[in-house]
Amino acid sequence: MDLHDTQSWLNDILREVSAQLQRVPGSAIFLRYVKSSYQDDPVRSAVELFLVLFAIRYLLSPTYSTQKKSYVTLSDEEIDELVDDWTPEPLVTPQTPFEEAENEKRPVIAGPTGPKSKLSNGRMVTNLASYNFYNLAGNETLKEKAIQVLRTYGVGPCSPPGFYGTQDVHMKTEADIAAHLGTPACILYSQAFSTISSVIPAFSKRGDIIVADKAVNYAIRKGIQISRSSVRWYEHNDLEDMQRVLERVVIDQAKKPLTRRFIITEGLFENVGDMVDLPKIIDLKLRYKFRVILDETWSFGVLGRTGRGITEQQNVDAAEVDMIIGSLAGPLCAGGGFCAGSDEIVEHQRISASAYTYSAALPAMLATTASEVLSMIQASPDLLTPVRENIKAMWAQLDPRSDWICCTSSPENPVMILRFKPEVIASKGLSKAGQEQLLQEAIEEIVGNGVLITRVKSMPRAINATPKDIGWELQPALKVCITSGLSRKEIEKAGITIRHGITKVMNKKR
Repeated sequence: MDLHDTQSWLNDILREVSAQLQRVPGSAIFLRYVKSSYQDDPVRSAVELFLVLFAIRYLLSPTYSTQKKSYVTLSDEEIDELVDDWTPEPLVTPQTPFEEAENEKRPVIAGPTGPKSKLSNGRMVTNLASYNFYNLAGNETLKEKAIQVLRTYGVGPCSPPGFYGTQDVHMKTEADIAAHLGTPACILYSQAFSTISSVIPAFSKRGDIIVADKAVNYAIRKGIQISRSSVRWYEHNDLEDMQRVLERVVIDQAKKPLTRRFIITEGLFENVGDMVDLPKIIDLKLRYKFRVILDETWSFGVLGRTGRGITEQQNVDAAEVDMIIGSLAGPLCAGGGFCAGSDEIVEHQRISASAYTYSAALPAMLATTASEVLSMIQASPDLLTPVRENIKAMWAQLDPRSDWICCTSSPENPVMILRFKPEVIASKGLSKAGQEQLLQEAIEEIVGNGVLITRVKSMPRAINATPKDIGWELQPALKVCITSGLSRKEIEKAGITIRHGITKVMNKKR
């Protein structure tokens, strides 16, 4: 067959195929589309042809199961044997003998909390272990207001704020706190602990930079951990070391993509009791272009002429602080927490903060209680004066007169942190466990003499934690909470009891 015959044969085949194709309904439209498509865009025609061929091949390919068994089939006896041999990891670390003994002797308050409280064994004690600074826990006006709100709104909203949990009392409390602090906006959370631990990861993500004080509280540490940000620690309340860390961050990030950068600290440190130098922090923030997240859990309602916190105490404009986080559960005797800042910062949290988005809203009676306490403080700033006088009275009985302990708290802090003096630890060779044992014995001695105090306690270490995971360790200390519900004479008597109790236990150590 020569070339002419071959061409004739191919033409005959094409004519036959065309004739058969024209018999198919809609074939004329398809052929017209192909011709015009090829003329306008031949590349598209080639791509479409490839997709058609791929679809045909896919449809004609053999089927196969995606549930391939890649494991060994075990008998029932073998499964039972493996289950019997398996030992699950504990959810928490087991209690030490010291913790077990402490729990057995732990005093329990029976009935309402107040300056004078009744224990479950029937004994009346002077209560210096509760955050009832202004003796508002038993305030009848607050009780009546809470009962009225309870009858109107019920116990709780039973819904997240972003769904139908937000009520008018929540919006009023947010406005009251913002006005009290002098910030544009405020957002309420239903739990104080989860406030800061949700605010941090709402803004700081993986790759961002956090510069934080080594002594920040456990809630801040959890927020930093959840954020998965890069953390740079500086020595506690050492602003020279902080400046060195900030300079190093700026140098290291100079040629890298721009990231968000935060400074995280506390107004009054929960674990140490001392006060931050906020004006210096603001100066460093502006110089190195960082944002400041300030936890005022223990300073809001305590510091300043009207209880506005560290900003009022140190004459700092609240607008200079990017985020102010506080608790409504301490001095305000309510519950929940808040974050105050600009409108943009607050609105971002309403859709990005996990504790706000996925938790039920704060009960209305707690929100109203917080507003009422703020109104009482604003109307009568003298409400803060008695507790400050009692702090001075307690200081006079403990820090200068005791041979064994010193107070690391700021003189304005109603929570007094009492630690062994460094020379006492060195002379007696006290380990951390030894200090905790002596402090616990002192508490039992002091409670036996009618004064209830407690110890500073940290969360237990995680299972298999490494020294890098542990970081800064909390030092054993006593915690004494001052209240205005006691007279100066009663405070002085309690201070003498605490000092003598510690002295008695330490003399036994000899």
